[in-house]
Formats: sequence, C-alpha cells, structure tokens
Amino acid sequence: MMDILTFEHFITPSVLIFIYYIGLFFIPFFSWRYREKLVSIVQKTDKKSLLIIFVVILLLELMWRMMFEMMIGYFDIHNYLQEIQGQLKK
Repeated sequence: MMDILTFEHFITPSVLIFIYYIGLFFIPFFSWRYREKLVSIVQKTDKKSLLIIFVVILLLELMWRMMFEMMIGYFDIHNYLQEIQGQLKK
C-alpha cells in the first residue's frame, strides 16, 4: 500500500485493463444499437454493407486492443527501468 501512496507502483495498468474490458463489450453493443445509422452511412442494407460494418467493428476492436497494449507496455517498461535503477544503486 505504501508503494501506491508514494507513487513507487502505478495502479494505472490495473485500471487500464478494467477500462479495456468495459470498452471491449460496449463497442459492439453500441455498434449494434446504432446499426441503422451505420447502415444509412454505408447506404443500403445489403450483404455488402453489413460486411463493411462488421469489418469496421473488428477494426475498432483491434485498434482498441492495440491502444491499451501500448499504454500498458509503457508502464511495464517504466516499472522495469525502476527495477534496473534499484539494482544499480545497490
């Protein structure tokens, strides 16, 4: 607990994982909920437009995952550099 209070350990990776899972389920939910607007953007509701919408949702999910992997990786690198700095001081 003292590490968190003195900012020696970040809670951000845990919070980021929680937010990632919220978004993981809400992106498809809101895409499905507003599908009529998405379809009107693509024009007609034929198989081609539904396929385009499906691909867009998949790309949004992939982008969402990559964004969080990058942020969590940054904090992992920071923690690793802190460990190396602590070993060098010994």
